[in-house]
Amino acid sequence: MANLADEYGTDVEIYIKPLTTTIHADTASGSPAALHDLLDQLGLKRHEYPADAPLYIWHTVPERLDADQQKRLASRAIPALLMAGYEVDCTSEVFDNSAYQQAVHEIRSRTSRPAPEQAPAAPAVQPAPSRRAP
Repeated sequence: MANLADEYGTDVEIYIKPLTTTIHADTASGSPAALHDLLDQLGLKRHEYPADAPLYIWHTVPERLDADQQKRLASRAIPALLMAGYEVDCTSEVFDNSAYQQAVHEIRSRTSRPAPEQAPAAPAVQPAPSRRAP
């Protein structure tokens, strides 16, 4: 099995597997579990070979989606992967610029929102002055 992420020296390579319509996301050998978990969270389906002690792990975009939805899902995953510090490459036949830009906008909107206002802190309670008997 060819692993394009290893071949090109990236963390993730997103492409359409030759002779199929399946969008693959290859991850570099030895990738951290956090990368695989993030790809799962972004809606990609994990595959492992062999199943009992995986040597090769890759993800695919769910085939239940139509071709345009698959490209949008893959393209929307890229900004989150980049924000997490991973090096990602995506072929032009998969890349959907408007889906990518929308995902970037959503990430920026979430990160640039001001923190919710908190109720002002209660004033510090000062002890009552002690009364001295004359």
